[in-house]
Amino acid sequence: MPIPRRRCGHYKVLDEGQMHRVHQAVLEVLEEVGVYLEYEPALRILADCGCRVDFEKSRVFIPEHVLRKALSTAPSRFTLHGLRPEFDVKVDIDSIYTIGGSSALFVIDLDGRRRTATLQDLEDLTRLQDALKNLHIMHGIVNPQDIPQDGFDRRLFPAVMKHTARNYYSQGTGGRSIADQIEQAAVILGSTDAVRARPPFTIVLCMTSPLVQARLRLEELLACAENGIPIYVEVDAQPGATTPITLAGTLVEECANVLCGITLAQLVRPGLPCVFAIASGVLDMSTTTYSGADPRANLLHVATAQMAHYYNLPFQGGTGIDAVISDVQAGYERGMQVLANALGGTNFIHLSIGLMEQMMTASYEQCVIDDEILDAAFVMARGLEVDDESLAVDVIREVGPGGHYLAHEHTLRHFRELCWFPRLTVRDRWETFQSKGARDMRRRANDEARRILKEHHPAYIDRRTAEELDRLAVAQQQAEIARLAREGT
Repeated sequence: MPIPRRRCGHYKVLDEGQMHRVHQAVLEVLEEVGVYLEYEPALRILADCGCRVDFEKSRVFIPEHVLRKALSTAPSRFTLHGLRPEFDVKVDIDSIYTIGGSSALFVIDLDGRRRTATLQDLEDLTRLQDALKNLHIMHGIVNPQDIPQDGFDRRLFPAVMKHTARNYYSQGTGGRSIADQIEQAAVILGSTDAVRARPPFTIVLCMTSPLVQARLRLEELLACAENGIPIYVEVDAQPGATTPITLAGTLVEECANVLCGITLAQLVRPGLPCVFAIASGVLDMSTTTYSGADPRANLLHVATAQMAHYYNLPFQGGTGIDAVISDVQAGYERGMQVLANALGGTNFIHLSIGLMEQMMTASYEQCVIDDEILDAAFVMARGLEVDDESLAVDVIREVGPGGHYLAHEHTLRHFRELCWFPRLTVRDRWETFQSKGARDMRRRANDEARRILKEHHPAYIDRRTAEELDRLAVAQQQAEIARLAREGT
């Protein structure tokens, strides 16, 4: 089934005047404060294109005319490709999609144990998410701890790609990793030309707040631009810690940092698909820990969506919840987070499935529960139609006072498309609930996850290709480990 396109954006927290003031502050920061870039080739590109660069301090100052030129070539509409066309994601600044969980170090397995994540968990959790109705783009939900960590991204690539045909939201560990991932994708698609024509993966570039872009991320950015691999330029701010405690001040830093990266990408390759991205939370001043589920974090995401759209850029937002188990807290945190992003027009709701404990832990059960929460949120985000058919005056006239609509042709024609049919949610009376075993949401999710893992074994890649992909990934990781050893890093 093709991935559906949903549209929203009804919830706004900034008016036009406020967005303009944020934009003017962003211009001031870019031109007068600048951004620290830890990679001289990137600085030279920006200098050659009209930016003022202090090479001694590795700082670039971007004037408004350079920013405008870059934004004029950044597309607001493009396609993120799956391994099969039915999994393509048609991107614009109105549509809403989801991205799975990312990079947890621990899992809560189906026996209720919290333990370190393994490569097998990554494969199983990818397979589980692949079966979920509301997951559109796949991420590596865990970083396996039973493999060497240097060059880990090479091993994640086949572990994910063997079990989904969705576009893979990947990450890198420097410029070499982009070339290696292209080589792996070429094994699947048949050639590097095929990869460049329909790249089945994207790369997220996590910049550092405040106003820092690390060498490895810039290496990856330039490698993606050279090869036409779409990118998410992301900052993960914490108001009061890495950005001003005011959300407006944090907006300014986010915009300046992200727009610096997108400017560089567009100057290197005009038209490269770029997504304005954040996964920001807030600093809990009572515990000094990160909180992704704080209501202010939801406000920040909605406001940042508005600013991304102000620049005519698609927006990725979303972050982990704080709950440590699948309980009431997990439900309300995920529900508020997902609904705020859906209503606020976030184009890619990130980290929307399975992540808990400030992104440290992935839960098999929560993956299934989050899919149900997303399903309900999308019903609300869709809104309602008001036309002759939905107003149904003729039907009301026909039924008249005191009649009923249950068997009417109008009801039979529309109920499947209009009614919400949950899979986990219980609507039984007490006696029926008890007679069915009185299983709570978490246990019902456990049952459903076990069923999916037993039955869902997709074969998007043939066995011989999968084996070749695994061999290449191991060889690439070993080469990366040897290189780092030689360089003493």
